[in-house]
Amino acid sequence: MTTTAVANHPSIFTHRSPLPSPSSSSSSPSFLFLNRTNFIPYFSTSKSNSVNCNGWRTRCSVAKDYTVPPSKVDGNQFPELDCVVVGAGISGLCIAKVISANYPNLMVTEARDRAGGNITTVERDGYLWEEGPNSFQPSDPMLTMAVDCGLKDDLVLGDPDAPRFVLWKDKLRPVPGKLTDLPFFDLMSIPGKLRAGFGAIGLRPSPPGYEESVEQFVRRNLGAEVFERLIEPFCSGVYAGDPSKLSMKAAFGKVWKLEQTGGSIIGGTFKAIKERSSNPKPPRDPRLPTPKGQTVGSFRKGLRMLPDAICERLGSKVKLSWKLSSITKSEKGGYLLTYETPEGVVSLRSRSIVMTVPSYVASNILRPHSVAAADALSSFYYPPVAAVTISYPQEAIRDERLVDGELKGFGQLHPRSQGVETLGTIYSSSLFPNRAPNGRVLLLNYIGGATNTEIVSKTESQLVEAVDRDLRKMLIKPKAQDPFVTGVRVWPQAIPQFLVGHLDTLGTAKTALSDNGLDGLFLGGNYVSGVALGRCVEGAYEIASEVTGFLSQYAYK
Repeated sequence: MTTTAVANHPSIFTHRSPLPSPSSSSSSPSFLFLNRTNFIPYFSTSKSNSVNCNGWRTRCSVAKDYTVPPSKVDGNQFPELDCVVVGAGISGLCIAKVISANYPNLMVTEARDRAGGNITTVERDGYLWEEGPNSFQPSDPMLTMAVDCGLKDDLVLGDPDAPRFVLWKDKLRPVPGKLTDLPFFDLMSIPGKLRAGFGAIGLRPSPPGYEESVEQFVRRNLGAEVFERLIEPFCSGVYAGDPSKLSMKAAFGKVWKLEQTGGSIIGGTFKAIKERSSNPKPPRDPRLPTPKGQTVGSFRKGLRMLPDAICERLGSKVKLSWKLSSITKSEKGGYLLTYETPEGVVSLRSRSIVMTVPSYVASNILRPHSVAAADALSSFYYPPVAAVTISYPQEAIRDERLVDGELKGFGQLHPRSQGVETLGTIYSSSLFPNRAPNGRVLLLNYIGGATNTEIVSKTESQLVEAVDRDLRKMLIKPKAQDPFVTGVRVWPQAIPQFLVGHLDTLGTAKTALSDNGLDGLFLGGNYVSGVALGRCVEGAYEIASEVTGFLSQYAYK
């Protein structure tokens, strides 16, 4: 239950399992394991009694003592920057953090009054909860960023043995966490398991001559049961999307590549293992912690600690409430960026730009330079998702869901075919410590997505009622007291959908920018790198490498 992203994206099933995903480094052969998901939205409207989390304001306020002053403020001229990162979400902040190691003469600008994008941690009344992304897969790039920002001692990791569940025929059924679980889990029938096994080794129809959707790929390779009972709810958790429209190549590229390179999922896995043995990775950074098993991570005081820490290190390079109104290509090379700020109109000159805002925002800004690029960027679809966080007393949990008197596990996913509106539920108070008062259970629920866009017209009470009604069907006792509502947040444009043709469309946008002479202007963010929080951080290192490569060449021009 975790990854996707809105412009920083939501999360519903966050489990790093053998199933590779957009932010996974695994090359496991099986689609029978749910991987993590991360929900990261961009623009939101709060419909709750929750407070706006302003933990970054004291460290990332609009600074008047500019470390790197803009090119023109009220007629004053200032030096040219090496890079301007537009958008201070997690992608933009991480990109700036990495670039600044070699090119500290940069700025990060954000139109809103806080940094961190859609990472929204709220703490109140003894509860700590997330209203955007909820966790991350602790990959080495993610851990490196945390350690470099001084957060090593604040890392918290979930129980690697925490079970995950899928609702099927009115019962929450455990998902296999390892190969030895496969013969015993009851989510699939024996014929369904056999069909998946034969398909994984290559006894299935050959790939077609066109780009497949997730549904087409999984049904062809692993059969109907794997799709309907595992992958369909998993897609709801990762993308809040419709697997009949999501691109397998774009959304789950590592699994797609296994078949392409090895002739089957298992064949590709063996080939990948062989290649890794022949080309071992460099030694691992000894500073990084070693997570135990398949787990997910956060920080002691929630995910907000990461953007907070990056802002502290970047200092006054981060400019808040700066709205970019135009970009002009300079005749002498580089760019002129014009902003509306609390201090008036500001112009910056920069050798390079990284656009990490959502694609539809980038489209509007870039349209004067390339209609083709703007049209491509505006075509990406972001469906709405609501994060509904509620709490029940421990005794409200059904007896059959308790282990040693407690609710154990990561959470649960709900296939669309099971008559439940909620996409999935994360057991927040079971996953990480100090998330709820003693005797209370905190549940983060996601509702909406590409197949239920009507949520934007519902009131807060209607969303809570829908979630509560669903939970009483399988997790909460039917006659339990009403839940305590900690927060409801609606993200009208939440997670970018990696639909069939996504990579081609993204390529069209990049090519159009290049064809129009916009060298040094880079696209970043979750619609480029992937929707999971961890994938946004991993992608930040990749984009930062491209930018530094460009700047190193720029110096010799």
